[in-house]
Amino acid sequence: MIIAVDAAGGDYAPHEIVKGAIKAAEEFKVGIALVGKPAILRLLTGRYRNRLDIQIIEANDVITYDEHPMEAVQAKPNSSTVVGIGLVKKGYADAFVSAGNSGAVLIASFFLLGRIESVERPALCSLISLVPNMPALLLDAGANADCRPQHLLQFAQLGSIYAKRILDIEQPRIGLISNGAEEMKGNKLTVEAHQLLKQSGLNFIGNIEGYDLVKGKADVIVTDGFTGNIIIKTVEGLGESFVTARQRSQVASEAHALQGGALVADTGVGALVKGMDFREYGGACLLGVKGNIVVAHGRSRAKAIRNAIGLALRTAEKDVTRVISDEVHG
Repeated sequence: MIIAVDAAGGDYAPHEIVKGAIKAAEEFKVGIALVGKPAILRLLTGRYRNRLDIQIIEANDVITYDEHPMEAVQAKPNSSTVVGIGLVKKGYADAFVSAGNSGAVLIASFFLLGRIESVERPALCSLISLVPNMPALLLDAGANADCRPQHLLQFAQLGSIYAKRILDIEQPRIGLISNGAEEMKGNKLTVEAHQLLKQSGLNFIGNIEGYDLVKGKADVIVTDGFTGNIIIKTVEGLGESFVTARQRSQVASEAHALQGGALVADTGVGALVKGMDFREYGGACLLGVKGNIVVAHGRSRAKAIRNAIGLALRTAEKDVTRVISDEVHG
């Protein structure tokens, strides 16, 4: 297996990206193709290339966060994003990981790889773990702000397949985000999607509300990309707030018998904080395109990149793209 990694994308590129890639190569015994400017990448990888399967692919352009995704992809064919996804298209790499401009990653994936037949809207599938030992998948996490009911049905199909392959859940429970548990609650999109899901043959458990996210009611949480992205960023924000509070607690309680960190762990908040930490799950997988693409957080450091590569590796090993192509129907 070879995982292509966008070494130029992200707030902490290339140094933290390279550190995370080296960790992944060491721990997962996977081949890494770092895509970016060769001179700096050779310097950063140095002696590691002698004992690890790390290679450097030249790409001298970078798509920045403030660029329009469509225009940038068209104007910069030699960017790390376009070159990296091109490696997947050519079959040279089994997956691509990027913490760069997510819109550009999505656009380039659509254009270069194409959609799997019968998939109308590829979706970002994000792993969240707000209940200890009960991870869940949320999609769409931001690829499609405006959706039709049929799209939400397909998101549920994609999520169900991914949960079976990656989380080893035989019959994933599908929950539809709404503002009430009753099937007639919600906006027009939610009400109509509920009826489609009800008749789909999936293990649909009905509507779930915001507070159900921390109760482990569903294995696959379905919503439109606008709502899903807000949920993901809210969870991340809460996680960062908890981490900050935990650090302050440790400092403030040094003179006490029960240290701040121990207190947090004792009350069970530690597991919740870990589940909210984007570094733990690495990134979101783009499901529905003809290739394995993982979109990492723009603020990813080495740990998050290492975990994003691990997610990409598992997705490729489980042959998720082929399974989706075989099982999803329009």
